[in-house]
Amino acid sequence: MKIEYPLLLDGGLSNELEAGGCDLNHKLWSARLLESNPESIVQAHFAYLEAGAKCIITSSYQASVPGLVSAGYDLATAESLILKTTELAEIAVDRYMKLNVEALRPLIAASIGPYGAYLADGSEYKGDYNISDDELLEFHAGRIKILENTNADLLACETIPSFQEAVVLAEILKETEMKAWLTFSCKDENHLNDGTPIQDCVAFLADHPTIFALGVNCTAPKYIAGLTKAIKEKSGTKKIIVYPNSGEVYDAATKAWANCSDPDLFVAMTKEWMDLGADIIGGCCRIGPTHIAGIRKELTKSEG
Repeated sequence: MKIEYPLLLDGGLSNELEAGGCDLNHKLWSARLLESNPESIVQAHFAYLEAGAKCIITSSYQASVPGLVSAGYDLATAESLILKTTELAEIAVDRYMKLNVEALRPLIAASIGPYGAYLADGSEYKGDYNISDDELLEFHAGRIKILENTNADLLACETIPSFQEAVVLAEILKETEMKAWLTFSCKDENHLNDGTPIQDCVAFLADHPTIFALGVNCTAPKYIAGLTKAIKEKSGTKKIIVYPNSGEVYDAATKAWANCSDPDLFVAMTKEWMDLGADIIGGCCRIGPTHIAGIRKELTKSEG
């Protein structure tokens, strides 16, 4: 796996799907489309590749075995749908490469969403699961094993709101051959959503054998500069990754977002984050292809 830094990620999958007319008001969120409208997922991935993303994140964030089974799928079908998330990303990459034969093949990161995504009640913004380590391990291990047996390039453990969940994931990832990044969701410049200091989490993971990058995602842009500084102090040789949301407020009850974001402002902020040490950059919820294209334009200027 060859990575050229800075590495530009995609933006939010769900908002690009909604922009295409998809209704995601469902417990499975974007994963509901894996069976009913897989082409929409391919098109969303492709839009980000066209915008300049060099790594796309699969639609497996909310596609867990328990989540799919609780939605009515049998175990075999649930597992096949999780495998399908990487296959759809591969289709998008293949389409892109046919049109850009000289380009470096974009990477595929297999999304590992938090336990809170399965609950579908906004728990990933709190981290108060009230669940045992063993239960968390059982929840995550199955999906990680499935996604390891795909053509994904790496694992993206993302939007992790609690130190407990990070510790459990770290134990599982010690047994994987595929490299991974782990990103936290944070409530301010210094703390995870569960209140744990970000530096404590980063220091704990700084010597992890398979986690190559640590950082933050699905967090308000106003906190990213401070978080990047804090992470850099304790991350050792790990790459630093940031892909915040737009800063809008998500209502878990209505599954809707308030207000809008300014692409130009977001692009300007990303320049500061890279100056502070971010190696991998992109966007999460409500960050779209326009934002990613803007970042790509800035990166091209600096490369020139």
